[in-house]
Amino acid sequence: MAKAKTQYVCSECGGTSAKWQGQCPACGAWNTLAETRVEVASANRYAGLAPSAAVQTLGSVHARELPRASTGIEEFDRVLGGGLVEGGVVLIGGDPGIGKSTLLLQALAAMARRQRVLYVSGEESAAQVALRARRLGIEGHDVRLLAEIGLERIVATLAEEKPEVAVIDSIQTLYSNELQSAPGSVAQVRECAAQLTRLAKQSGSAIVLVGHVTKEGAIAGPRVLEHMVDTVLHFEGDTHSSFRLIRAIKNRYGAVNELGVFAMTDRGLRGVSNPSALFLSQHDAAVPGSCVLVTQEGTRPLLVEIQALVDTAHVPNPRRLSVGLDPQRLALLLAVLHRHAGVATFDQDVFVNAVGGVRIQEPAADLAVLAAIVSSIRNKPLPRGWVAFGEVGLAGEIRPAPRGQERLREAAKLGFSTALVPKANAPKQPIEGLEIVAVDRLEHALARLRA
Repeated sequence: MAKAKTQYVCSECGGTSAKWQGQCPACGAWNTLAETRVEVASANRYAGLAPSAAVQTLGSVHARELPRASTGIEEFDRVLGGGLVEGGVVLIGGDPGIGKSTLLLQALAAMARRQRVLYVSGEESAAQVALRARRLGIEGHDVRLLAEIGLERIVATLAEEKPEVAVIDSIQTLYSNELQSAPGSVAQVRECAAQLTRLAKQSGSAIVLVGHVTKEGAIAGPRVLEHMVDTVLHFEGDTHSSFRLIRAIKNRYGAVNELGVFAMTDRGLRGVSNPSALFLSQHDAAVPGSCVLVTQEGTRPLLVEIQALVDTAHVPNPRRLSVGLDPQRLALLLAVLHRHAGVATFDQDVFVNAVGGVRIQEPAADLAVLAAIVSSIRNKPLPRGWVAFGEVGLAGEIRPAPRGQERLREAAKLGFSTALVPKANAPKQPIEGLEIVAVDRLEHALARLRA
């Protein structure tokens, strides 16, 4: 028997190579080439999937706002940009057991009251899905269910049922008869996602794909999978905690970095109406090393407590550890603090934490981080009712943050009395109940905190 021909496929970009290499020749990623069987494409594999269209000018194209279908879960709608879009494809990933299937089953149950929905389970049997629905208190009389992993069977069912919303749980379990590789391989994931995406665009059905994640936390499969879909959502949070965060990484129909906050209960996931309360510790009195940051996640301002602990190092190389913040950014800020404010930490261990497990990615957290660090070094708490935000440059200047007015209004609404902000973010009209301390240099900001 002739030996089957194989090739090496990159798990990041889907590029191929005739032999194994340490680095992918297409995208440059290291140790991503995996051996797979060479697939022979049939002649009519893509026939009729994409009808030809005439060339036209951009100005003659009739564009309209696409209507959105609410999922019945306000926080989920927020992350999606207002709801599901007709013909849109959403990819949602996260660690095992974090609540992906639970959230989507709840959303389908809420949407089934007003439109046709279909839940395709490739990981669980129909009985297992029904048991989960009973635990969540979902009757599910209007939720259509299919336990299947064959792509051709799923496509035929979608064409027959014509659902307005379909959930595929999960894309890594599907396989196509056109390919000989195993389910979950690069070729199968790419082929199944491409077929379902084309079907969604042609039929107008909104399709939600559930994706597995790798040990590094990225969505498993080729990176081209994220380019195919319209929206990429990612579940964040510790499975041992009762809180879950959903972040929009890509969204063709809404804002990226939008954040939805959920609490896991015995009845499933419930949206949190005031997420700032999750990220603020309830201290009986002001404590050193704590500063409240007003961060912006998508269109939502959030108040997050930044905690810092600075202690004498007992090893030659002091430790720099940050949880929820960029560790490289922390090292940069400590150098700026020494150069422009005269505060040295070369013999100190520095630990910084964003309370509540949230990840802060914007540079507007710089000023709050440095305020917390200085407060810990001096062992003197900041005044109660203070919040801060602003980017710190290498020259020691305080740069403005986007949407400063929204941040300040959110802080005032939650009862804070003083805001340390960049001078460019100072409001032209006073905000009731909120005193604005505007600074343009790091040394000026620390001097105001010392006063």
